[in-house]
Amino acid sequence: MTLHENITRPFSENEVSEKNTVPAQIEFRGVTKMYGAVAAVKNLSLAVRRGEFLTILGPSGSGKTTVLMLLAGFVAPTKGDILIAGKSVASVPSYRRDQGIVFQSYALFPHLTVRRNLEFPLEMRGMKASDRAVQVDRMLERVHLKEFGGRVPSQLSGGQQQRVALSRALIADPPLLLLDEPLGALDRNLREQMQGEIKSLHREFGKTTICVTHDQEEALTLSDRIVVMRAGEIEQTDTPEALYDRPATQFVANFMGEANALENCGFKVESDAAPPLGTVAMLRPERICVAARGAQRRADADQRQFVTGVVEDMIYAGPLRKYQVRAGDSVLIVREHVAAGQQIFRPGDEVRLDWLRSDVRFVTA
Repeated sequence: MTLHENITRPFSENEVSEKNTVPAQIEFRGVTKMYGAVAAVKNLSLAVRRGEFLTILGPSGSGKTTVLMLLAGFVAPTKGDILIAGKSVASVPSYRRDQGIVFQSYALFPHLTVRRNLEFPLEMRGMKASDRAVQVDRMLERVHLKEFGGRVPSQLSGGQQQRVALSRALIADPPLLLLDEPLGALDRNLREQMQGEIKSLHREFGKTTICVTHDQEEALTLSDRIVVMRAGEIEQTDTPEALYDRPATQFVANFMGEANALENCGFKVESDAAPPLGTVAMLRPERICVAARGAQRRADADQRQFVTGVVEDMIYAGPLRKYQVRAGDSVLIVREHVAAGQQIFRPGDEVRLDWLRSDVRFVTA
């Protein structure tokens, strides 16, 4: 079998409506995992579609890693069932599940060369040595490590080791790819490079991929859908765009990025929609515009809310400038992209803030 046989093309953005007709490849049905009296996962029900890249996101202790360990077969559910391709695997041991796994620590065999690391899963499946060599050559060329096959892991950089780990997980053509904090050990630049590599590999191989991370940017960059977990339960599941722009709860709003809660803020919040009962108004920092107090208003001023305030702090962060502005009884966070000729405000400056009323969101507390 070649690397490009039986490859399922992943979904593109304009195929969202078609995804709903694709049968689930993975199903969690009412899964609970207890450790003594503590429920690490509570009554989890989740379906993952074939070819989908789904990220499980949450803070420490949210249960996200336990979900991955349940799917991998490293732990068994206390209650409920897990199905892969319609068949229960709740009692199937890990070594009998056809899946590739990439760990944060890479888990490469330190005494084996890169070539031997990649050959190992093929050898375990009984592939002939000549066929293994062909597969390994193709994979090394695909991940730009053709000249590193004779090295051992300790002679590679972190990014190179991660590419070897991804290659070893993919080379035997498993239907599922499981990623456990795959980029956590890399510095920022390498993480961004590897995000691009993972996206490229997912487009090429089309594997149903489950990724666990606590990094919101990583989840937003890589995923078709994101599951946000909290205290062992799913808080919200949606596309990256919907989770960020239309969070359902205050927890999701704050976990997916900075959010201004417009509650008891000392001014009346205007919105194009009536606030549902039991909700709090929320506004993303980048939706707020900052200007001098007496600056000319925008052409769409009739669609905006205006408040005045005083700058308490300004933080320069390269491409972004972040202000903390006291307006009414609240301190609002404002984030703007740095541009040439832009007016810069300092602590103590009086400013005017404005935002589109349609950008106000309502979330449950």
